[in-house]
Amino acid sequence: MKVLAFAASNSKQSINKQLVGYTTGLISGAEIEILDLNDYEMPLFSVDREAELGQPEQAQAFFRKIGEADALVIAYAEHNGSYTAAWKNLFDWTSRIDQKVFQNKPMLLLATSPGPGGARNVLTQAKTSAPYFAGEVVADVSVASFYDAFDMQSGQMTSEEAAAEIKSAVAALAEQAVAVAVTA
Repeated sequence: MKVLAFAASNSKQSINKQLVGYTTGLISGAEIEILDLNDYEMPLFSVDREAELGQPEQAQAFFRKIGEADALVIAYAEHNGSYTAAWKNLFDWTSRIDQKVFQNKPMLLLATSPGPGGARNVLTQAKTSAPYFAGEVVADVSVASFYDAFDMQSGQMTSEEAAAEIKSAVAALAEQAVAVAVTA
């Protein structure tokens, strides 16, 4: 099983990137590729830019990466109650290649924040919209108060509740990815 994972953030200190690393470390026997959104920086999307530039190579490469994967793990950072500008821009460009951005891949959606909300607003948006873009959300987990729930030095979850939720979500993702591979 090949798992493509990333934090929907361009922050070099992203706690969602930490969450992705922790979560993918729980997936045994899989080939894991963790992307950095900074490698997919493009001009701000507009139909005028699209007419001028066509489809940027970064958007095409991102779409290909999704196509090569068997499953996706995405951790959404929340900026002002919504997606980060970096993610939204990459997503907008990629959706112009094919609206089925997620290409019917099973997905584990995550979100975290330093505060008690756990980025639930953006996670709800992502979970609600994924099916419109051919994403099959198998599980979703919000981790509230990240710095209280996660030890940055050891890279381990200290919240037993969050650890159990993530472990269960990883198992559901692996089960679904295997089921999809068997029927393909």
